[in-house]
Amino acid sequence: MPTPMSRSVLGPDSRAEAWRRLSEETFDVVIVGGGVVGTGSAVDAATRGLNVAVVEARDFAAGTSSRSSKMFHGGLRYLEQLDFGLVAEALHERELSMTRLAPHLVTPLKFLFPLTRRFWERPYMAAGFVLYDVMGGAKSVPPQKHYSRAGAHRIAPGLREDVVVGGIRYWDTLVDDARHTLTLARTAARHGAVVSNSTQVIGYLRDGERVTGVRVRDAETGEETDVRAGVVLNAAGVWTDQLQRMLGEEGGFTVRASKGVHIVVDRDKVDSEAALILRTEKSVLFIIPWGEYWIIGTTDTDWQLDLAHPAATAADIEYILGHVNSVLKEPIVREDVRGVYAGLRPLLSGGADSTAKLSREHAVMTVAPGAVVVAGGKYTTYRVMAADAVDAAVAELGDRVADVPPSNTERIPLLGADGYPAMVNRADRIADNYEIREDQVEHLLGRYGTLTEEVLDMAADQPGLLEPLAGAERYLRVEIVYAAAAEGALHLEDVLVRRTRITMEYQHGGVECAREVAELMAGVLGWDPARVEREVGLFEQRIAAEEASQVTDSDDEADRFLRSVPEVREFLTDTSFDPAAAEPVVEPSVAGESVAAE
Repeated sequence: MPTPMSRSVLGPDSRAEAWRRLSEETFDVVIVGGGVVGTGSAVDAATRGLNVAVVEARDFAAGTSSRSSKMFHGGLRYLEQLDFGLVAEALHERELSMTRLAPHLVTPLKFLFPLTRRFWERPYMAAGFVLYDVMGGAKSVPPQKHYSRAGAHRIAPGLREDVVVGGIRYWDTLVDDARHTLTLARTAARHGAVVSNSTQVIGYLRDGERVTGVRVRDAETGEETDVRAGVVLNAAGVWTDQLQRMLGEEGGFTVRASKGVHIVVDRDKVDSEAALILRTEKSVLFIIPWGEYWIIGTTDTDWQLDLAHPAATAADIEYILGHVNSVLKEPIVREDVRGVYAGLRPLLSGGADSTAKLSREHAVMTVAPGAVVVAGGKYTTYRVMAADAVDAAVAELGDRVADVPPSNTERIPLLGADGYPAMVNRADRIADNYEIREDQVEHLLGRYGTLTEEVLDMAADQPGLLEPLAGAERYLRVEIVYAAAAEGALHLEDVLVRRTRITMEYQHGGVECAREVAELMAGVLGWDPARVEREVGLFEQRIAAEEASQVTDSDDEADRFLRSVPEVREFLTDTSFDPAAAEPVVEPSVAGESVAAE
């Protein structure tokens, strides 16, 4: 018998219900931004008993939160910057997610730090690793271990013997960032939050000096409505400053976008049984195992162009290849690169000349009565940022709510985590029950946790859905149906880029399976043939533009390629707000309808 669908379903019917609630209810908090901090804040607020909504202009994790280095890490390099508090905090959060909150999504990962300098480098790095272990880096994973040159080469035979003189092994964790953020959104919904993607804030509501909500536009239909709330929390990441200008209030900080580019290559291109971390002149370079691939990155350069579609250039790719090839026996060439992705870090600006020097600490500020902003931080510390932001929102609510408890998300597993170890132990029986391979069950467990059988049950009447996708065989067709029916996917790119990671994992970028995926989604979302053609056509244009950008020499030229492709969300407006044109929506203090700015 099929199991009942989770209460945190984000499907076509639930989206219509979310829009109704946005229009009719008054919330304690409305959160702007569907990245890890926004969805994490929604979980925090909902589990404190607050009535909360989170709105996202595009898709959950559409920005920074799907384009990281795929680690939930303590931030080893911040020890060198003497940010001991940040490292300790991150290691605590890493331990929580790995053992209690999201063990299906955050998993241990062995690293080797290759030593390339004789005499001084080993004791210098050892001191840092000792601190890392003492601060919490060796609770559920082994402590550091030192290797000679021969020992390092046993772990990573692909390293150049004339460059590497030894190594230090340590542990961090691996995470699918987009799925983790989506799971936060679904967890918030499970606890009563209204969660709505393709819902763009186009103005703020005010009653005198106080902010009383936001005006939003449905990016799918163009419909608009007012969403009233006691507090508006800006958790928009790299869009923070644009939202602040729309509000007409300046905060005590600004956010600068730093571009980070990663490349994806086959596993046989780097001969190593562990992830690798390399020092560069600016920062560090990670070589991270990702299924049948390695993810290698990242860069760190200032970005002042389109925030929605940061572009990787040939120079970015060559920078990465140059650094990784400096330690490899067999160089990786441009033709080996299967995928490329670029993301933006939201860094708090403190007047530094280089984004590499800007703070990864976060800041929370009340910028106007009824308006709170949270910015900065690291993916790993999202839960701390969320708790601080909701604390500020609760303080701003004052007597409007009574006896709001402190944050309790440290004790609340995310969707799919509860009972996960037990389900892993019966993976073989699940495989037999559904007549699929055990490795396919393991793939599903690492994506859905204890919701795996819920996903598979969607194929109860259509056994063909348990077949692999043509051109992306690591994914089952039922995963596409589930993405549209239960995970809020509204467009082809939502599935190929974020619900799955097909775009970065396959050299065709998803083009070879795009039509099959669109047709599977059409059966859930009611698309006609013309809509299928539009989705496929726009996706193919997007992939072609990204490939074109990756052979350009400059950010400006690469940006022009990506800007040439229309947004798939038809009624989404440009988020590069003109401060002079972005007047707040003013709600009169006397009774009457609020009026949107022209």
